[in-house]
Amino acid sequence: MSFKRKPLVVALAAILILAGAGSLLELHGNGDAMSEARAQAAPPAAEVDVATVLQKNITDWQSYSGRLQAIDHVDVRALVPGTIMAVYFKDGALVKKGDPLFLIDPRPYVAAVDQADAQLAAARARASFATTDYARAQKLITDNAIAKRDFDQKANDALEANANVKAAQAALENAQINLGYTRITAPVAGRVSRAEITVGNVIAAGVSSPALTTLVSVSPIYASFDVDEQTYLQYLSRDSKKVVPVRLGLVNESGYSRTGRVASVDNQLDSNSGTIRVRATFDNADGALVPGLYARVAVGGGEPHPALLIDDRAVSTDQAKKFVLVVDAQNHAQYREVTQGNMYEGLRVITAGLQPGERIVVSGLQRVRPGSEVKPNLVPMSGENTAAQSS
Repeated sequence: MSFKRKPLVVALAAILILAGAGSLLELHGNGDAMSEARAQAAPPAAEVDVATVLQKNITDWQSYSGRLQAIDHVDVRALVPGTIMAVYFKDGALVKKGDPLFLIDPRPYVAAVDQADAQLAAARARASFATTDYARAQKLITDNAIAKRDFDQKANDALEANANVKAAQAALENAQINLGYTRITAPVAGRVSRAEITVGNVIAAGVSSPALTTLVSVSPIYASFDVDEQTYLQYLSRDSKKVVPVRLGLVNESGYSRTGRVASVDNQLDSNSGTIRVRATFDNADGALVPGLYARVAVGGGEPHPALLIDDRAVSTDQAKKFVLVVDAQNHAQYREVTQGNMYEGLRVITAGLQPGERIVVSGLQRVRPGSEVKPNLVPMSGENTAAQSS
């Protein structure tokens, strides 16, 4: 290369170096602008409600479906025929044992009592005469003043007359009983249905006759349900002397509002269903429980043990998996698969996947994705106050 061209090459090289430096400065400036744009375009952290996972000692409960049954259920029927003269109750009223319900025309039965009373009086008169005549014959037989056959006849007449007195007494008692049946009273305390047969109607008597009304006891009341074989062996076996707690909830209740006890367990297991019939009794002083209502019954057992409890709303479904969103120390939502247990006092038991004290999203799940940043608003775990009151 000639010395004349060398300055030209040096100049060109300097121009290229300056151009490269300018490009780098321009790229650096554009990078800062892009970062700032990205920062401005990033969505703000979603505001969600989070709650702390609770740990509490609980007793396991097994839930079953059943029906309420009255302890006493009576179909009130007439025991004597006649005409209904009076109905003493209002439909659906509460009655005490012995309260009058119906009156059957008593006049024919009063007459029957009077007739039986008169027959008893006649029988007693004949018996008195026969007894006196027999006593006279005893004196005569000692003096051989009467034939032996006549003496035996007098003795027989006295025995027969006394027997007739007993028969007349029984007839009078039967007539009095029938008279008492004309006034139909409540055999047990409870609530009556409507009067199926009203005043003026003639009724027959006996088991085949139509029921005048029905009467069911009110308190206590049965809840009848079927339990599985495992629950029976673990909690209800007759070898176990432990008191088994039972709870009752109705259709319009989210929890269990009443507590009771197991009253009876059937004497055999149904081999087809693998269950056994159980009855529990519950107090029903307010009369709110009506026979026939559907009931949710929970049977408790086992020793209290620690468990993790969360709001059931916090659990989401991912195909066959259940998961929650855990908020970490940097306020990022993390996907966490969990294993569910039963419900306990309005909270869901978690058997695996969480640790005590961890924060989970309980409200606003639709605004959060795993890994995204959140703005946590700490709230009590739903049902926490209820659980505290029930414990």
